[in-house]
Amino acid sequence: MPQITNVTIIIVIIVVAMSLQTIEAEDYTVGGDVIGWTSFPPGGTSFYSKWAANFTFKLNDNLVFNYESGSHSVVILNKANYEECNVNDKNIQTFNQGPTKITLDHIGNFFFSCTLSGHCSFRLKSLDQVFTALPPQSSTTPMAATFTLVFITIAFNFLSHI
Repeated sequence: MPQITNVTIIIVIIVVAMSLQTIEAEDYTVGGDVIGWTSFPPGGTSFYSKWAANFTFKLNDNLVFNYESGSHSVVILNKANYEECNVNDKNIQTFNQGPTKITLDHIGNFFFSCTLSGHCSFRLKSLDQVFTALPPQSSTTPMAATFTLVFITIAFNFLSHI
């Protein structure tokens, strides 16, 4: 009889683990599908910050920078380089082939710009304190998960006694 209890527990754990759903990572086109990544966005220097404020970015979401190769680039900057428009630091990641997809791979702020001459100072830099990656959340509520676990446990215990 103890074997049935162990098997029941293992099956319940497997079924519950499989039934819990998480929100999948999403792709966000920086600046939207129409504007994209450009030197002179409408609304000037605040355009990308305002755009990003419309979203809640989660860990492992992707930012897609749409631009033509050769006309722009994307660099990932730290806050100091972002504020100073220092896009030539040898330690920064640079992407020159558009479109560029960047995964928000840590929790915190992300700072981006373009390396082409003058583009950073001419507004092609994005986002101060708005690209904050939040941890992914479960789409299953704790109550639903608890109910599912209780129901499955009762069902397996009932079936094991038949």
